[in-house]
Order: sequence, then C-alpha cells, then structure tokens
Amino acid sequence: MIKIYTQRKKAKAWLKTYRGKRPVFACVLGFTETGLIPNISAAGATPEDRKYTAIADAEFLATGANPNFPLPPLIAGASPVLISRAVVDAQKLPLFIFNAGLAIAPTVETINLDGLPAKCVSTGHALPIETVLQLFVQGLVWGEKLAQSGAYVLLSECVVGGTTTALAVLTGLGIDAKDKVNSSHPTCNHSQKWEIVQSGLTHLSSNPNPFEVVATVGDPMQIVVAGMAIAASRHSGVLLAGGTQMLAVYALTRAIATYQKLLWNPDAIVIGTTRWVAEDPTSHTVDLALAVRDVPLLATQLSFAKSQFPQLRAYEQGFVKEGVGAGGAAIAAHLYQDWSQGKLLAAIEAQL
Repeated sequence: MIKIYTQRKKAKAWLKTYRGKRPVFACVLGFTETGLIPNISAAGATPEDRKYTAIADAEFLATGANPNFPLPPLIAGASPVLISRAVVDAQKLPLFIFNAGLAIAPTVETINLDGLPAKCVSTGHALPIETVLQLFVQGLVWGEKLAQSGAYVLLSECVVGGTTTALAVLTGLGIDAKDKVNSSHPTCNHSQKWEIVQSGLTHLSSNPNPFEVVATVGDPMQIVVAGMAIAASRHSGVLLAGGTQMLAVYALTRAIATYQKLLWNPDAIVIGTTRWVAEDPTSHTVDLALAVRDVPLLATQLSFAKSQFPQLRAYEQGFVKEGVGAGGAAIAAHLYQDWSQGKLLAAIEAQL
C-alpha cells in the first residue's frame, strides 16, 4: 500500500522505524491571492469558491461536518479532506490546525500564528519580510511542541494556488521545477503557472536568501512548515504530507538550515503523497524530487477505481489528486493500524 519512488534505502529505514507508531496530525492553513486567478486551480470551481476552500476544509477536518461553509464545489471530484478526516477520526490521531495567514477567519478552533495572507506571486511582494521571519520562529516553536505529541509529526497544508507558489519558491531557490509541478487540474496548466512565476521573480535580487525568496513569491504556510520540520526533525520523524508543495517546503527547509547554520536531521524527513500525484502523467513529480535531492518520496497506492461514488472515481481521471495531507494520512493509516485498501476506502466513503 506504500510505494517508494526516490531514496529507497532512506525511505525503507524511515518506514521501519515508524511502523505501528501513532503520529500527530498538523494542518497549516494559508492563503495566497494567486489562488484567485481564473483557472489557476480546480480546488473550488470559481475564484469566489476558492476564498472559502481552506475554511471549509478545516471545518470538515476538525468536525466531520460543515455547519458554516459547505465543501466548495469542484470542477469534478470531492475534497481530499475526506481522506484525511477518515484517518484522523477513525484512528484517533491528535489534531492541530494552524492559521498561518487566512483572508477569512476560520470557523473552528485553530492556533493563530499572527500571519498574513500573501499577495499574488506575480506582484513580487507576497509577504512582508518581518512576517516571514516571525512565522518562521513560530514554526520552530511549534515544531518542538508537536514532536512531543506523537511518534512522528505529519505536517499537512491547505493553500489554494499553492502549487504555483511552490513553483516560484523552488525556482527562486535555484531548482529546475519548470513543467514539473502538479495541479488540481487533470492536465497541469504549466504555461499559466510559469508566466505568473516569471513576473514575480523579476523582483528577486540576484543572490537572495531563502527568507527573501518567500517574501517575494511565497505563501505563509511554506515558512511555517519549514520551521516546524527543522525543529521536529531534531526529536522525531517528520512526514511532509503533500506533493509539489511539500517538495518546495523541503527545499526551503534545507536552504534555511544551511543559511542560518541550524541543527536539523534531514534523515528524519520524508515526503508522502498520493499515487495520483507521484504518477501524474501531466507533470514530473519524481524528476522534481530528484532535482530537490536527497529526500525520499513515498506515495499511498490508494485507488478509487472501484468506489461506489463518482466524486471519488474522478480522482482516477486526474482531478483533485491531493490536499490537506490526504496522501500522508493514507500512509499513516497503513503504518499505524495496517489498514488495507478496502478498509481505507470504506472509511473514506463513510465520510462522503
């Protein structure tokens, strides 16, 4: 149920260490105005819908219901929060939800990190540098705390438009990510993403430090999770739950640790996603992981091909693919309680 795509030896050692162990599940919510660009994302059928995606996903992740905001209508499929909620609920995982910078206040209890929503990547002025530095410190503090709450820390995100900010940060850090990132669309909109990113990167200095990269073209989730990963890796395992966005976070984590000469343990960190991301025929996720270097890429082999619900079967046609730590949650379910394909699918369908 778990396939290794890169760094096989490291990945096998990590899986062996944490098999049968219960993680703590953390989800970091953020917002970027990049997500409001028409057609940039399918995580909400319209720009107006996408304003509320993170709010609705947080409601469902925390409660299994949406009393205030229904899960946003998608072009096809259903929110990946169904996968994460199924695992968190049934396996009783400790849950922490963080507000790193939202445009609309969340309707469930969250830990407010006093961040800001990011301006569009194309502006080249995504976040004030002071906010970036403050959010990084908050990430370090909470990474230490989370590492005490479970055998390993599962770090997830919900940021609509986040694969575009991921492309921007990866490129700003000097990693060749062009035409490699994923999208919630069935066919990735590479040219649109690249045009937006290029506009923003013109504002970047010739030799930027990693904090300046985030301030120019990033989003608030990225810097928080980078801080959490650095601090948590000193004490426990870290599962960066996502695809393109978490590859960007890992690259940022390494860049910051190098720049500030911080103690961290890269061998404690893996990236876990879905096979819909890892094997996306319209992107090059494995090549991107190899370009980022040294981090194991894992993916759940969860399939919705035999689901009774068309909203889930849409995943097999390339819609949605990942989000809210869905792939990492499925990996955790396989590791902690040895859930099979059938048991995981039944739990997800029960949520739907």
